[in-house]
Amino acid sequence: MLALLKKEINTFFASSIGYLVIAIFLVLNGLFLWLFKGEFNILDNGFADMSSFFLLAPWILLFLIPAVTMRSFSDEKKQGTLELLLTKPLPLYKVVLGKYFGAFFLIIIALIPTLLYVYTIFILGNPAGNIDFGSTFGSYLGLLFLAASYTAIGVFASSITDNQIVAFITAVFLCFFFYVGFEGLADFTASNAIDQLGMSAHYKSISRGVIDSRDLLYFISILTVFLLLTTLKISNKPANKRARTVVLLAPILLLVVNVITQQTYIRLDLTQDKRYTLSQATLDIVKTVENPIVIDVFLDGSNLPSEFRRLKTETRQLLEEFKAKKRQIVFNFINPLADEATQEQNIQQLTERGLKPMQITVQESGKASQEVIFPWALASYNNVTVEIPLIKNKIGADVQELATNSIQHLEYAFADGLSKLVNPKRRKIAILKGNNQLRDGAIFDFVTSIKDYYYIAAFTLDSVATNPQKTLEDLKTYDLIVSAKPTEAFSEAEKLVLDQYTMSGGKSLWLLDKVAIEQDSLYNPAGKTIAMPRDLNLTDFFFRYGVRINPVLVNDLYSAPITLASGEGSQSQFQQLPWFYAPLVNPTSAHPITKNLNLIKFDFANQIDTLKNSVNKTLLLQSSILTKLDGTPREINLELTNEEPNPELYTKGFQNLAVLLEGQFTSVYKNRIKPFNISDFKTESTDTKMIVIADGDVIKNDIGRNGPLELGFDRWTGQSYGNKDFLLNAVNYLLDDNGLIYIRSKELSIAFLDYKKVAAEKTTWQLINMGFPLLLLGLFGFVFNWFRKRKYAS
Repeated sequence: MLALLKKEINTFFASSIGYLVIAIFLVLNGLFLWLFKGEFNILDNGFADMSSFFLLAPWILLFLIPAVTMRSFSDEKKQGTLELLLTKPLPLYKVVLGKYFGAFFLIIIALIPTLLYVYTIFILGNPAGNIDFGSTFGSYLGLLFLAASYTAIGVFASSITDNQIVAFITAVFLCFFFYVGFEGLADFTASNAIDQLGMSAHYKSISRGVIDSRDLLYFISILTVFLLLTTLKISNKPANKRARTVVLLAPILLLVVNVITQQTYIRLDLTQDKRYTLSQATLDIVKTVENPIVIDVFLDGSNLPSEFRRLKTETRQLLEEFKAKKRQIVFNFINPLADEATQEQNIQQLTERGLKPMQITVQESGKASQEVIFPWALASYNNVTVEIPLIKNKIGADVQELATNSIQHLEYAFADGLSKLVNPKRRKIAILKGNNQLRDGAIFDFVTSIKDYYYIAAFTLDSVATNPQKTLEDLKTYDLIVSAKPTEAFSEAEKLVLDQYTMSGGKSLWLLDKVAIEQDSLYNPAGKTIAMPRDLNLTDFFFRYGVRINPVLVNDLYSAPITLASGEGSQSQFQQLPWFYAPLVNPTSAHPITKNLNLIKFDFANQIDTLKNSVNKTLLLQSSILTKLDGTPREINLELTNEEPNPELYTKGFQNLAVLLEGQFTSVYKNRIKPFNISDFKTESTDTKMIVIADGDVIKNDIGRNGPLELGFDRWTGQSYGNKDFLLNAVNYLLDDNGLIYIRSKELSIAFLDYKKVAAEKTTWQLINMGFPLLLLGLFGFVFNWFRKRKYAS
């Protein structure tokens, strides 16, 4: 067999066919990947990966491999040398394997120069070397298995005819059918089993860098079957009963093995960030799906920028992972703007559903144009539909950061949507009333956002005055209490009820203002007001738990602007001016509550001290380092917007604005006189949690002309802050719904090219990647033929 293998390789490279095939492969790849504009162009796409190559290569190989294999046996038949070959003292299967490996070796030789593409991306990455080698290795492995299967099909096609052209056409047809034909039948019949018979489904998985034993077994089965058929076909003797039995049983046996391994398999995600491994929380949600879920994705179109094409690709790949885990999940990509006749109607219908369109700038041939897209998906289950946003905005983010944030957000977005559909509500949240907390309209968006997951009810502490014991028992039926910006002091009886609720394991979220001041109070003719300390009678309450909120204002140079009107009547204009009492907090903590969040906006925030006790404390949010503290009482004047701040005064450093408390709490009323007699008084709590935020306005949404706006949205600047995500994470964490938090905080590393380096060196790398592989091929040919002539000359 080795001698036959050498003969095949010598035959390829002794003639022009071997060089021609490799040259065509390299030229086509070079043109599409480095020169021609389009979705395959690596430099234009801006991503530091080889996904374009692994998407393009199967289609080029689909034609080139049949060109290599078409002469394997057909030429032997035509020349009459096949009978001579079969008389050699060589088992028939070794003859087939010799031909097969000879052709496959040529394909490997063709792929080796493409490693130059990896080096190019390595150099042009931002920073240099920013490429996922694990994913790249897995993708190359997948391409080799695909090429091996193509080669087996090509060798078989060559064995059934003595005409090379017929062999070529037959091989192309069979390769095409096995690559995308079954996928087309699966779409027509909506059968996942048929889809799994095709190469495309298995290659897509490996080409992402995911090595799955089921995919490898599939490709091994395909090439084994076609090599067996080839062996049977070239035999110059009638097939005996044993041979027919082997050829008949082998495909059946391989099919059975493939079916069995669908349930027992090994899967390795070689990507650096394990992006194609679903989180356990996601898997738990998917497992609960019992009826079909239909997901319609509207992020589609031919004019998408590369970043959005990547987002579309990542969305498709993620949904394929969902579908692989649960066949009841089906998805479709829809372009609502494809038909010009129905564009306006579709835009109106989607907008009415709350799916707001997004305008993007498309650069083409040096010209910029505006395109409208809908980065949304709709998931339907049991006649219920939820909206799933595909874009995750971040203030000040460029298009690359926007793509990265959105891709990181995808798994959470879909897992969250499916969770709303399939998971029943279990836990209860009490929104405290009775101490002049924020009104319903001010917390409307927060309540609306969490009501999809939990039961929500208002709870007043007014009944403490008449029946404190019953009030406590009623409060214990809730898993979490939320007190949003109380402005009236708590009585001792109310505090005891809240304390014993905590001692019983109850969780709580406190948003407190220790300074009485509202931004609206500044909009008066004088443009000023007095900030006064606010006594809520909670100092000892939180002091015992381990924190103290101080009646000072955090003055932070890194802050959101204030919008003021200048002029009168129709001549008035709105201006955004610096306002250092609205800190913008960039979450830096690695805690899942704050991980991967947008900036969070505060208004007149206070400062929190942490005190030593047995309760564990985690600092969730802090001001910037350029901070000072303003004591109260203090006059706050809008004239501050016209003053240049003195950086030398902002030396207080990071100030605590939100703290998580966890562990066993000690009762505030331990060894103290109690305001009322209570049965089963507890001095120590079970393990519980509490979050204290030193600003009640973090939870407050603006009110527009048409009602409450989205929490975190600033109608004056159009910016969306991360307040809602932060509070949702806080609630999820307090109620031990940690799964969704960890999905949301999952980090994906999207590698980009250095666009400045690409712009400066584009022509150089185009020439290198077009010319150097051909130069290597020419050098190989020269050396090969030189040694060959020298060998035969001697």
